[in-house]
Amino acid sequence: MTLPKFATNLFFVAALSTASFNISAQHESKGFLLKDTQGVKHTLSHYKGKWVLVNYWATWCPPCLEEVPDLVNLYDHRRKKDLMVLGVVFDYQDTKEVADYVDDMLMSYPIVLGDEEVIAQIGAADVLPTTFIYNPQGKLVNIKRGLITRQYIEKIIGSSKSMSTH
Repeated sequence: MTLPKFATNLFFVAALSTASFNISAQHESKGFLLKDTQGVKHTLSHYKGKWVLVNYWATWCPPCLEEVPDLVNLYDHRRKKDLMVLGVVFDYQDTKEVADYVDDMLMSYPIVLGDEEVIAQIGAADVLPTTFIYNPQGKLVNIKRGLITRQYIEKIIGSSKSMSTH
């Protein structure tokens, strides 16, 4: 599946881009309804009280590959407390390719197959990876274009004193 929003040179742009943008009041979230590869429906309102990260990625994207361990670690340690991570894959050949990648990378958070409907609800991304960050009140507060790290996320959402590291 190839989306016209993503350029052929996306890898180079993604590798070079580390831009982050704060969102003004005019870009406040209207919510979303996404269905993951397991058939589970995810709405922004369902995660009220938690930070929500919606991470756009692709299987061919080296920065996407690099950020997965941090996203998995954060999700595994904070999902029952204060964080939800949703991965949205774009520019893939077929669902088997996605499933194999998810298994190989031990991605424990829900994965959504990206399409124009997802873009209409969340927003477009000029580079991969791109992460949309929603606060516990459900407002889009940050869009991080390029590689995201655990430290970057924790700086925004704050680290939990009760967070386990094992």
